[in-house]
Amino acid sequence: MSSAPRCRLCGAGLTRTFVDLGMSPLCESYVPAARLDQAEVFYPLHVRICDACLLVQLPAYVAGEDIFSEYAYFSSYSDSWVAHAKRYADAMIGRLGLTGDSLVTEVACNDGYLLQHFLAAGIGVLGVEPAANVARAARDKGIETEVAFLGKDTGLKIAELHGRADLVVANNVFPHVPDILGFAAGLRALVKDDGLVTLEFPHLYRLIAGRQYDTIYHEHFSYLSLLTASRALAEAGLAVIDVEELATHGGSLRVYATPAECADPRGDGVEKVLDAERSAGLHSLDGHQGFAGAVLKIKSDLLDFLLGAARQGKAVAGYGAPGKGNTLLNHCGIRSDLLSYTVDRNPVKQGQFLPGTHIPIYAPERLAETKPDYIVVLPWNLRDELIGQLDYVRGWGGRLVFPIPALDIV
Repeated sequence: MSSAPRCRLCGAGLTRTFVDLGMSPLCESYVPAARLDQAEVFYPLHVRICDACLLVQLPAYVAGEDIFSEYAYFSSYSDSWVAHAKRYADAMIGRLGLTGDSLVTEVACNDGYLLQHFLAAGIGVLGVEPAANVARAARDKGIETEVAFLGKDTGLKIAELHGRADLVVANNVFPHVPDILGFAAGLRALVKDDGLVTLEFPHLYRLIAGRQYDTIYHEHFSYLSLLTASRALAEAGLAVIDVEELATHGGSLRVYATPAECADPRGDGVEKVLDAERSAGLHSLDGHQGFAGAVLKIKSDLLDFLLGAARQGKAVAGYGAPGKGNTLLNHCGIRSDLLSYTVDRNPVKQGQFLPGTHIPIYAPERLAETKPDYIVVLPWNLRDELIGQLDYVRGWGGRLVFPIPALDIV
């Protein structure tokens, strides 16, 4: 028997299961046609909770370098996400009084979806992005971008080269780093002593309440509450001074932190979120129990629907090829016999096949060509945006199926 993995925040042994989703391939490892007859590597999706500090986490079964050095996710293909980034940029320019002499550094800047808005306002920007192919897209937008994984040493090196930033942004990356303490130290190295760090990440409270188990995949090493995120940042000398609750990704937090030595008093939002977590039991082990039963209900409901549709001779396709969809499909054992194909706006994914399930990915025009009876929407977090985009499906009597938080046929 191998020894228990250790907690990445406090070092305690991890012996308690949060949820075990079995084995799954890397969720962004799309398969080209030439490799369909070759073996794929599957890794455990066994999420633990630390008895000592309560961090919910997936052990680093796969190194971050093996996942993020080349990546298929480009943020700009979501219109709502780009609009979200624009609202944030406008708000921060006003809040901090950013000018042409300021510097905004974004860690995991992806294809420049956010920094482009600061750049357009004449503000200095710097991207840090580990995936070389995605970084090229940011550079094509005129955004200076360092290809690197952030840690304390790389943070110090980048700050020495480019200067420390007035604002450091880290959106949907904090859960993606195996070395969460090294990453937090990197953020502290990048920001000025009187600067601001903001982080956005899915809130564990919403994951549990919304039964969002498909957001568990190997790219997400940690599943954060405000309590555990604050503890990780504090280890690097960053104090949380404010927090906002966001609707993005099924329910996220935007955390505001500053170097502890010049931190303002905490805003009311911090206590409000901590109180909600405490009331839900997330500041003890008790509130983390029972999630596995909710997961089984989602799986059984979706399979019942798909098997019933197959028996009735109904055609079922998918919309989107997000990483979360691959967790859902692999955990449920859904293949192309139940979901004939899916479509995605990202041309990098088109012509490839979903990992594990080998469901083919086409351009969105395929839906109008084949007119399926049902379309299973895999990026359910973009529900409102996609109901509008897919309104044309009504023309042939097609219906949209949202599998999470509970099966809903629109």
